[in-house]
Amino acid sequence: MAAHHHEDGHDPNLAHHFESKEQQFQSAKLGMWLFLATEILFFGGLLVAYTVYRGNHPEVFVFGAHFLDTALGALNTVVLIFSSFTIAWAVRAAQLKQIKLLKWLLIATMLCAFTFMGVKYVEYSAKWKHGLLWAGSYDPHVDHEESLEVIAVEGEIHTSAGDIEIREIDEVQQVGEGEIVEPVAVEVEIDPAPQADDPDRSTIAPAAQGPTGLAGPESPLDPDSIPVEPANARIFFSIYFLMTGLHGIHVLGGIVAMLWLLRCLRRGDFDGGHFTKVDMVALYWHVVDIIWIYLFLLLYLID
Repeated sequence: MAAHHHEDGHDPNLAHHFESKEQQFQSAKLGMWLFLATEILFFGGLLVAYTVYRGNHPEVFVFGAHFLDTALGALNTVVLIFSSFTIAWAVRAAQLKQIKLLKWLLIATMLCAFTFMGVKYVEYSAKWKHGLLWAGSYDPHVDHEESLEVIAVEGEIHTSAGDIEIREIDEVQQVGEGEIVEPVAVEVEIDPAPQADDPDRSTIAPAAQGPTGLAGPESPLDPDSIPVEPANARIFFSIYFLMTGLHGIHVLGGIVAMLWLLRCLRRGDFDGGHFTKVDMVALYWHVVDIIWIYLFLLLYLID
């Protein structure tokens, strides 16, 4: 079919209902901007919901931000910014008919997208492991699988958990004047709560530890004004998964679009300098990148 068009002197990249490539390009660009406007309105509604909930429950968002890995969020931000550079360069390569360079730039952009999704998988896995999920699935917990090191010096037994009573010792390593007992070879029993007649020890049992990232004494929060875990803490994680999950779907859509561009490249659609398809995908990808920057600022950098 393409060969037949060439025989008739018709450009295969020009649709029959357009008079010129310029008209086709401007129409495609208008259509893409209208589509992107709907995307911005869609995420704009989510940002309004975020603003309302954060205004009414600021302690929830400050609390929830302690469970997000800012380093991973920053890494994803850098990855997407770099991908915007590669896709913009790809548009220029298509304009200059640099087909080989265009191919590698599209592949580089896709690799950035896959890297972004891989980092999100790491983040989501950590949230899933600790029960920091949405709505009714919110059930925070921590796996307490810490080894116990016991040190005996001059007959006194000390551990990070306090004084203990040793019931059985299978193996002992001699270190200097003291002895270090292998954790796997020790059966221990933690001393009961201190007696009231001990003036040097408190009779109040220590508070239970929460999940990793829990706001502690080093937190800028005022413990007298903001509870350790607000009653509506699940709101933050519901919004987090909704907004980042929808953004992740858009990233997957960008990957599909770039695979389509590679198929068009192999078919020879860009050999004549036709770049409209690349430019439209690049516009979409830039908006995806900008949305992530807003999400990173609003969710990860609350403090």
